[in-house]
Amino acid sequence: MVRQRIAIVYHTGYGHTGRQAEAVGAGVEQIDGVEAMLLSVDKVERHWDDLHACEAIIFGSPTYMGAVSAPFKAFQEMTSSAVLSKGFLWKDKIAAGFTTSGSRSGDKLSTLIQLAIFAAQHGMHWVGLDLPPANCSSTGSEADMNRLGFWLGAGAQANVDEGPDTAPPEADLATARYLGRRVALTTLQFVRGRQIMAAPSQYALATQ
Repeated sequence: MVRQRIAIVYHTGYGHTGRQAEAVGAGVEQIDGVEAMLLSVDKVERHWDDLHACEAIIFGSPTYMGAVSAPFKAFQEMTSSAVLSKGFLWKDKIAAGFTTSGSRSGDKLSTLIQLAIFAAQHGMHWVGLDLPPANCSSTGSEADMNRLGFWLGAGAQANVDEGPDTAPPEADLATARYLGRRVALTTLQFVRGRQIMAAPSQYALATQ
């Protein structure tokens, strides 16, 4: 069986978003028939063809001052000439996103919105979380997935005085793995759906 490749394109400033990216990739790899390719934005220029060949791309950036980081923004702008101007090369690929900040909110939603708009500009299909918000009642816990309550993508919080060996916490990494699995399953659904649509229908064969 042909394995479908999903790219995780990310920038990490202090290692926390990199840890989140690894968790997303681990979630992708939990699904049979799919493989993950982690790619830091500083290496993208050597891998455009690999990205064009992927069925899905998951974008990740830390949230700095309410927005994606400068290196990630530079990558976004590079796609104008490397992807859009060469024929809308990412059209109909699956997309999703994740981000990390030092505080619980940290204006992470702003970053996720930027990532979703970026994907829309490329004609991609955005996949959000289907997890209910957690840790929002007396029975909630810091160990719950989606403890920060994001739907558009996976959000993580990393204490600024901790390194990536201990932050983000396991609950946020579990949420990232969940996003990876969800994108992998959605990607397989799209790929198989296109295969069915491309194949001659039984009705057409019967009437020939």
